[in-house]
Amino acid sequence: MATGDKYRARALDLLAQADAAKNATTRIKFESLAAAFLRLAKQAQRNEDLVVDFGAGSDHGKIRTG
Repeated sequence: MATGDKYRARALDLLAQADAAKNATTRIKFESLAAAFLRLAKQAQRNEDLVVDFGAGSDHGKIRTG
């Protein structure tokens, strides 16, 4: 499982806990944590898409995506 998928799965778990929470403050905190995990998932996906070429030549050190 990719790292981004793990973060998304954790976010879903946190949202389920938010739905089950009886206290509004607790629900908001779980929702906030879920949002943070979704941001982590997005960043993890960008990191996976990033390719850094350390080879020799005219493109040495070039960073590209995809």
